[in-house]
Amino acid sequence: MSHNTFGHLFRITTFGESHGAALGCVVDGCPPGIALTAEEIQADLDRRKPGQSKYTTQRREADEVEILSGVFEDDRTGGQVTTGTPIALLIRNTDQRSKDYSEIRDRYRPGHADFTYDTKYGVRDYRGGGRSSARETAARVAAGAIARKVVPGITVRGALVQMGPHKIDRGNWDWDEVPRNPFFCPDAKAAALWADYLDGIRKAGSSIGAVIEVVADGVPAGLGAPVYGKLDQDIASAMMSINAVKGVEIGAGMASAELTGEENADEMRSRNEGGPHFLSNHAGGILGGISSGQPVVARFAVKPTSSILTPRRTVTATGEDTEIVTKGRHDPCVGIRAVPVGEAMLAIVLADHYLRHRGQTGRV
Repeated sequence: MSHNTFGHLFRITTFGESHGAALGCVVDGCPPGIALTAEEIQADLDRRKPGQSKYTTQRREADEVEILSGVFEDDRTGGQVTTGTPIALLIRNTDQRSKDYSEIRDRYRPGHADFTYDTKYGVRDYRGGGRSSARETAARVAAGAIARKVVPGITVRGALVQMGPHKIDRGNWDWDEVPRNPFFCPDAKAAALWADYLDGIRKAGSSIGAVIEVVADGVPAGLGAPVYGKLDQDIASAMMSINAVKGVEIGAGMASAELTGEENADEMRSRNEGGPHFLSNHAGGILGGISSGQPVVARFAVKPTSSILTPRRTVTATGEDTEIVTKGRHDPCVGIRAVPVGEAMLAIVLADHYLRHRGQTGRV
């Protein structure tokens, strides 16, 4: 299996399976001299790890990260810093229950990657989905914690803005509310509604999809390049690479099709320094594939978890019709834990484009 690497100058390569001994990543291209500790990476991993509420899988993983290479500390560095060499990160699996999957060994789960992996590779790790499992995203979040430190002055934040048919009221948006509820929701009223709604979904043994919005503030103007190196192009690729993502939009996204030219154009006024002042941000901070200096806004839709208790029609690996019920520990809404994953992937793209911009133009 190839294609486990993402990025150009700032590159991440992830490895590992859901029920293997460990998973992790190698981060290549990180500049030297950046202060980095395992505790900083752990802070992001703790936001993604399972078993933190009844609304996520009850698999208990500490997701403790180990830095194996790429850092150095002595009395001259003032603390542990990156060396510019590959940074290897390891996260050991400790709570696998492979027996939960024995009944689906020879049956394909509808909506899952079972059939396509088996068709492509001729072998399928049925224990939690192996490499296709969302467990792989822990390595991305670890890499994203490093990426956040590459671009000076940026802040990357994410929030769940829709669960099933229930959307937030954007008039209630409060970033401080996001860590206060188990849904990463910026609207306290919506979070209260989702609690009852998802509890019903969970008790029924079903699942539901969600929409996540990720915003990067402090992004300098000039990142990205025409024609095949557009910033929004790479953001879309990064978000689509996340497990279960089926749609991505930048800025106004699909809603821009309903706007007139007058409504969609982000008008500008002059100001003394720092470039023009934009009166709106339908472009999501990107024009012509290059950042404008406004907040970069990306949104992505996550499908419902495919592993559910409701019997579904399927076929066996040898072609017989049958039914399947997936037991085990699963997220009733995988979109919840996708929030820090989306943040990580946006940070990785911005770090990569920042280094590419610096390398091509000499500007920072």
